[in-house]
Amino acid sequence: MEYTKLGNTDISVSRICVGGMSFGKPSSDFYEWTLDAESSKAMVKHSIDLGINFFDTANQYSNGTSEEYLGKAIKSLTKRENVVIGTKVYFNEGKLSSKAINREIDMSLKRLGTDYVDLYIIHRFDYSTPIEETMQALHNLVKAGKVRALGASAMYGYQFHNMQLIAEKNGFTKFVSMQNHYNLLYREDERELIPICKQYNVSLTPYAPLAAGRLSRLDWSSKSTRSETDKIAIRRYDATKEQDYEIVKQVYEISQKYSVTMSQIALAWQFAKGVSSPIVGATKTQYLDDAVKSINIKLTAEDIENLEKFYIPHIVKGAL
Repeated sequence: MEYTKLGNTDISVSRICVGGMSFGKPSSDFYEWTLDAESSKAMVKHSIDLGINFFDTANQYSNGTSEEYLGKAIKSLTKRENVVIGTKVYFNEGKLSSKAINREIDMSLKRLGTDYVDLYIIHRFDYSTPIEETMQALHNLVKAGKVRALGASAMYGYQFHNMQLIAEKNGFTKFVSMQNHYNLLYREDERELIPICKQYNVSLTPYAPLAAGRLSRLDWSSKSTRSETDKIAIRRYDATKEQDYEIVKQVYEISQKYSVTMSQIALAWQFAKGVSSPIVGATKTQYLDDAVKSINIKLTAEDIENLEKFYIPHIVKGAL
C-alpha cells in the first residue's frame, strides 16, 4: 500500500479510501443494498489487511447506522490511532449552522465510538448559513480537539474559493481535502474546482470514481440490487449513456492491453490526474483487491489521451 498526506497536514492516508456508504442497515428511504453489521466488519477487516487506513462515512448514511457499524468494526479490529476516519455534516436539520454543526459532531462521535474524527467534511455548500458562521464553528471543533482536519465536498469552485478566503481572512482552519464527483464520465470540475484545490494544496478524494460501476464492466448496467435500485446513479449517468459509452469501451480496450480489470484502469486514470485517494464503495472484498492493484498501474500519455478523447462536456452541477 502507498500512503500520502492530506493537504498540508501530517495525516497519512492510504491511496485508497473505503466508502462507508456501503455500510449500514438497508432501508427504503436510503439504500437497500448496504451491508449489515457483520458484513461491514468483514469489509473493514479486509481493508485493514490490505493496508488501507482511510475510511469515509457520513452522519446520514443509512440513517446513522453506517457510522455505528464502522465505529464498532474499527474498535474490535485495531487501535483508533491506526486509522483515519472521515465523516460529514449537512444533510441534517440546520445544515451548516453553528448549532447544527455542534449538535451533529457530538452525535457522530457517539455513533462512531470515538472522541475525535480525523477529517470532518461539509457534505454540500449551505446557501442558508453565512460562510463566516460555518467556518468559525468548524474551526472551533478543531480547537476543541474533536476534529483534526477539515474537508469539503461537491460544490462550485467559486463557493469553495470563497470559503477558503474567509478562513484565511479570519484565521480559521482551512479545508485540506475535497471530496467531489470526478471520474472518466464526469470531468466538469476540471474547469474550476480542481485548479482551485491545487492552488491551495487541497487533496482530491473523489467519490464515484467508477461511476457507480459503469466504468467497471462492458455492460452499462447489471442485475445487482444496487444497479437496479440506485436512483441517484441512474439520474447521474443514464441520461448521457449514448455519448459516455464510447468512454466505457476505451476503458475496456486498455484493460485488455494490460490484462487487468476495467476498474483498475479507471482508478489508474484518477492517480494519473493527481487524485490522492479515491473513495471506493465496495460490497465485496474482491473489489477492494482490484482497487489496491490499480495503484501500481502507470498509464502512458497515449492511454490517457484515448481514455479522454470521447468526453463531451456535461451539464455543470455543483452538487451532483
